[in-house]
Amino acid sequence: MISGPSGVGKSTLIDALLRKPGVRLAVSATTRKPRQGEVDGTDYHFVSPERFEAMRDNGELLEWAQVHGQSYGTPKSEIRSNDEDVVILDIDVQGWRNVKALGIDALGVFIAPPSIEELHRRLHARGSETEQSCDTRLQGAASELAAQNEYDHVVINDGVEQASKELCGIVLRTPQGNGT
Repeated sequence: MISGPSGVGKSTLIDALLRKPGVRLAVSATTRKPRQGEVDGTDYHFVSPERFEAMRDNGELLEWAQVHGQSYGTPKSEIRSNDEDVVILDIDVQGWRNVKALGIDALGVFIAPPSIEELHRRLHARGSETEQSCDTRLQGAASELAAQNEYDHVVINDGVEQASKELCGIVLRTPQGNGT
């Protein structure tokens, strides 16, 4: 399970991890609108608030949380108990806490920025956020960063190549930096 504040580079690092054989992403459901280039069923299952509520109420979600005014959750159908693949969940701190509270044995990796200033720069450079949205995400980042000690590992994303090698080494249990 991989978490970290918005703009830290989670998606980029997860994409690198997904290029490895035997690794797949559990596609989350969300009530937020798709960003440019996102594909329903690949990046997220984009659902209405009503459908999300029904999924939650019917026990179809492993975990769910409200993040930045939108609902996110992992459909149980994305996790198969007989799955031999390494299944990656891109979840927020609330989701991680919910999964741990259920007693599920999972590896948690927190992706952190080298500094809050760098996170601010990355959010603005993304170009997909309004000023208000950036401010909201930065406010949430402080509490998320405070929770990083709740995870099994922390990866500082100070450069995609090194952070990707470190993440792959952790998740695939291979020595860090051996070309993974």
